[in-house]
Amino acid sequence: MTYWGFLLRFIVAPIVLLGVVAWNDARRRGELPAHLGGAPAWAIITVHVVVAVAYTTPWDNFLVATGVWWYDEGLVSGPTIGWVPIEEYAFFVLQSVLVGLLLLALARRVAPDPRPVEHYRGIRVGLTAALAAVWVLFVALLLSRWEAITYLAIQMAWALPPLIIQAAFGGDILWRNRRLVGITIAIATLYLAATDGLAIDGGTWTIDPAQSLHILLAGILPLEEFTFFMITSVLLAFGMTLMLARETYARFPAGLRRRLPWRTVPAEGASS
Repeated sequence: MTYWGFLLRFIVAPIVLLGVVAWNDARRRGELPAHLGGAPAWAIITVHVVVAVAYTTPWDNFLVATGVWWYDEGLVSGPTIGWVPIEEYAFFVLQSVLVGLLLLALARRVAPDPRPVEHYRGIRVGLTAALAAVWVLFVALLLSRWEAITYLAIQMAWALPPLIIQAAFGGDILWRNRRLVGITIAIATLYLAATDGLAIDGGTWTIDPAQSLHILLAGILPLEEFTFFMITSVLLAFGMTLMLARETYARFPAGLRRRLPWRTVPAEGASS
């Protein structure tokens, strides 16, 4: 299976389906629930596409350059940017759009915790501390001589800093919307991991056994690949939920809110 074939079958097709759902929801259901009246859908998805491409590009190029993973040159179209085929950059964009549309579809169907974010203020500290501790652990593992942990440690060292920032800023907001966040992450992770297993089984790309733990889920999917789709889905779901939530903008200075390219009205009573 070619890389473009993979993208068209497994990423573009569900994006089209979710796009139809989004159009139908906007027509029949109207605006998103009041507590999610922050940034508009176009802004959420656009911001995350830009951030995903900018933040993932150097990391992914490093992985290919150092042989952590590689692709079958006969199954890509040919052009590369750095060490990575253009299909990989398309995937960064399409995954962001896919997760964004999924979260927006669920946002109209999953109710938040009715308690205000102030009830969960301690979550911010606890979640931030836990993520920071895990980051320190994986950085230490990355600096060790354990070659098999390389791919997993690089993933976690790369992904956890923005998660720590998200948790420190709005861990309580995320917890109030934990059903929306959790369901989005679960669906996106399981779907993307399953399709990734098909691509690996077909030889579209390959993970270096020496730099991975060689733990195969369902006999096909390396643990590191499952972790990649889980952690990127978490990053996207956290970021998009924070951009949607009205409480987020109550934590911005008024002058900054006025400079945003969309109008934001903080949730009544929301505070830092």
